[in-house]
Amino acid sequence: MSTIDLNLQAIGRTIIATSQEFSRAPDAVQLLAVSKTFGADAVQAAVAAGQRAFGENYLQEALDKQRAVAELVPGVALDWHFIGPIQSNKTRPIAEHFAWVHTVDRLKIAQRLSEQRPDGLPDLNICLQVNISGEASKSGVSPAELPALAAQVAALPRLRLRGLMAIPEPLEAFEQQRAAFAQLRQLYEQLRADGMALDTLSMGMSADLRAAIAEGATIVRVGSAIFGARNYH
Repeated sequence: MSTIDLNLQAIGRTIIATSQEFSRAPDAVQLLAVSKTFGADAVQAAVAAGQRAFGENYLQEALDKQRAVAELVPGVALDWHFIGPIQSNKTRPIAEHFAWVHTVDRLKIAQRLSEQRPDGLPDLNICLQVNISGEASKSGVSPAELPALAAQVAALPRLRLRGLMAIPEPLEAFEQQRAAFAQLRQLYEQLRADGMALDTLSMGMSADLRAAIAEGATIVRVGSAIFGARNYH
């Protein structure tokens, strides 16, 4: 068994145990393997272990990797999620080559993705990134501006608004981590109460996975705990 296989099994056990601890359905949390900075061979090893959803932050790296992985595992359908910052001049390849985008935080980006999504593909799944901690260095729509943006994005063709995403400031204590994720969940539940058909909370990474699951995460984005220490280039 590969190290990646063993890591995926360990994370799977953590997800199941945490779901049970906090009365979540065991299949309610999807693992998104964040493969940024790792090569196609690492993705191939994860695919061999049964993983099918992968998250990428850097567009050109992702496009090159998608092509390489398609050659390594021909005929295997993978879900590619774009989870990095989006420049408006990069929206076309994102609209063409990904199933999900987690980092939409302004209407202009959503409009471009809508216009550039090819007709032959299913609607592009969208999460709105919320700047939950109010950090100046972080992307994301403010909680106050979220309802208006959500309504605008939900009305666009060829997009399907699925839910919200956040990257809270790093916190050590479990209860502090939970409190940040609870803020995102409350925003999500308010939008649902207002009639939006949302089903996705993309929150939680290697260091705060359990707190995110406790607060209702449906997608957790895990990289280093699967693939090892990042090799930034």
